[in-house]
Amino acid sequence: MELPLTPDTLSKDKAETVAAEMGLTLPHQEQWDFLQSLHTMDLQAAPGSGKTSLVGLKLTLLAQGWTSATQGVCVLSHTNTAKDEIKQRITTATAGRRFLGYPHFIGTIQSFTHTFLAAPAIRGQGGRIVVVDDAAYAAAAQRMLMKGRYYANLRSTLKHQQDGERLLSDAHFVCDGGELNVVSYRRLPFRPESKSGEEFAALKRRLAWAGIFRFQDMYAIAERHLIRAPHLARAISSRFPFVLLDEMQDTDTLQQRLLDKVFGSGGTVVQRVGDVNQRIFSGRPKDDIGAAAFPSPMATELPVSRRFGGRIAELASELTVHRRQKIIGAGLDGTVALLLFDEQSVPEVVPAFERLAAEMVPEDLLSTTPPRVLGARKRPGEAQRFPQSVACYVPEFDAAAKTSGTHGSLADLVWAARTRWAPGTSREAATDLWDGIRAMARPYLPDQTTPLPPLIRLDRSPATAGGRTRAILLDFLTGPVEKAGTWDALCARLAVAIRDLAGAVAWDLRDTSAPLGPAARPAAPSARPGTSMAGTIQRAKGETHAATLILDCLGRTGQKYDVGQALAFLAGQGELARASETVKQAMQLVFVAATRPTHLLAFATLKEHATPHVAALEGRGWLIRDISPPR
Repeated sequence: MELPLTPDTLSKDKAETVAAEMGLTLPHQEQWDFLQSLHTMDLQAAPGSGKTSLVGLKLTLLAQGWTSATQGVCVLSHTNTAKDEIKQRITTATAGRRFLGYPHFIGTIQSFTHTFLAAPAIRGQGGRIVVVDDAAYAAAAQRMLMKGRYYANLRSTLKHQQDGERLLSDAHFVCDGGELNVVSYRRLPFRPESKSGEEFAALKRRLAWAGIFRFQDMYAIAERHLIRAPHLARAISSRFPFVLLDEMQDTDTLQQRLLDKVFGSGGTVVQRVGDVNQRIFSGRPKDDIGAAAFPSPMATELPVSRRFGGRIAELASELTVHRRQKIIGAGLDGTVALLLFDEQSVPEVVPAFERLAAEMVPEDLLSTTPPRVLGARKRPGEAQRFPQSVACYVPEFDAAAKTSGTHGSLADLVWAARTRWAPGTSREAATDLWDGIRAMARPYLPDQTTPLPPLIRLDRSPATAGGRTRAILLDFLTGPVEKAGTWDALCARLAVAIRDLAGAVAWDLRDTSAPLGPAARPAAPSARPGTSMAGTIQRAKGETHAATLILDCLGRTGQKYDVGQALAFLAGQGELARASETVKQAMQLVFVAATRPTHLLAFATLKEHATPHVAALEGRGWLIRDISPPR
C-alpha cells in the first residue's frame, strides 16, 4: 500500500531543519536508516540512545507530509506515560498537532483494542460498558458471590480454596475457537460442567452483561469480534496504512496476537521500536512470544547512548539478557563504584552513597536531580536473611509504601507522596497520592463498582473537576500543608472535587472524622540538597538520573542476592547466556537500573558477596569503598 505522503516528506533537508528546531542532532547512519524508512522494520534502541526523540521527529515529519483526510497514522504504546510523552514531543511543532485527531490515533494498545474492537462488539450485541478495571471487577465479583442466591455451590467450593478469592477476582474471558470461555489465573479446581463450574461462568457472564469487565476481557472480546467479522481487520488496516509501536518489548503474547490479526496481512507498514533488554519479566509463561518476536534478526540497531559514557556502557553491554548488544557510550565517562558493608552497617549504606554522590556530581545538578536509590524488591519476605529489600536499607520507604497502598489517613498519604516528590519523580508521587485517595474514597462513592478515574484520565482544563483535582494534588505535594488553615482548605477543596467527579459522596464534607476530612495534617517534610529518593527498579524504568545506587536484594526464591550475582558476571566469573531463568530475570532488572545514571553508578552489597570479585572490579577502574566498621 502506497502511503499518502508528499515525495519530500522524509528528505534530508527537511529532517535536518526540523531536527534543529527540536534541538536534535543526527550524526549516526542508524538514525537516518530508521528516520527515512517507509517499510516494515524493527528498531532495537539502547538506553539513552534518543529513541523517543527520534520517534517524535519522524512523526512530526510524517505529519507535515501526510496528504489523506481519511487514512491516518496509528501510534501505539504499552503505557499511558509513553503515549503522553509521544504526544508532548510531536505537539512542539504545529504540524504535529494534526496527529492528535481524526483520522489518526495515538494511544495504548489497550485503548486501541477497546476503541476499535471490543467496545463496538459489546454494543453491537446490545451490551454496555460501565467500567473496565481489574479492581472494580474484583469488588463486584466478591459482592455478587456473597449476596447472590444462585452461587451456593461456588461459595462453598471457593471457601475451601486457599486462593479462592483470587480465583474469582481473576476470572477472565479467553477466545477459544470463536467462543468466549471463562478461566482464571490458574487451572480451576472444578470441571466446567459441574455445578460450581456452571455458577463460576454464570457469575462472570452476569457481570459482563452488567457492563463490568477486566482489562484482559477486552482482548478476548476483540479477538472473537475479528473472527466473526473478518472484514474488520481489512477495514482497520486500510484506515491505518502506517503503524508505529513504541516500547515494543513490553507487548505480551495476547496483545501481539491481536495486533498480528489486524495488521499482519502485509498491507500496512508496521514499525516496532523498543529495547528488548529493558523488558521487565512479568512472570508470564515461557510460551510468551513478546520478547522472542521483537526485535527481528534483521532489526536496525541504535547502539550509541548519549546518557552515559564508556565505563557504564561496557558494563551494561555485559548484562544484555535477551539480545546481546554492544552499547557505545557517548556521554560523560562517569564513575562506577562498589560499596561494601556488613549487617551492622546496613543503615550507613544510603548515607555513604549520598556522600559519594556529593563528591562525584556537580552541586547544581544534585539540587535538581536527587540521587536515586533502587532495589528489585520493596519489602522483605519470609526468608530469615538480612538485608532483603529496599525497606531494609530505607525503613521510611517501607512506611511510605505501606501507607500508599492502604486506607490510612490522608495525612499519611500526603507525607508519603511528598517524600518522593522531586524532579523526575513528580508524576510517580502524584500518581501514588491520587491512587491512595481513590482507595480511601471508594467505599463512600454512590457506585463502588465505578472507582474514581486514574490520574492519567483526569481532564487538564482548570474549568473541569479533573483539572481542579490536579491543582489540588499539586498543592498537597508542594504547598505549606503544615499550616492548619492551608490543610483544612485543601481537604475541603478535595472533598468537593471528588463529589464533582463521582456525582455524590456518602459523607458530610464538614465532618472532620470523614475519610478525607481535615482531622490531621502532616508535618512539613524536610530534605537537604543531595538527599536521595528510594524506589523500585521497576518504577524507575525510563528515567534518567545523575547518580544511581543499586541495592543488593534477595531474589524471589530467597536463595541468592541480585547484585552479588551481577558482580560475578561483571568480574568475568560465569556466562550470563548459560544462567538459569531466575538469574536472568535478576540481571534484567540490574541492567535497567544500571542504565539510568549519567555521572555515578554505585552498587551496594554485603562484603562477603563481593570479596572474590573485588580485585577484578578494581582492575576495571571501579571505585571500591568499604563502609563496614573496622574489626
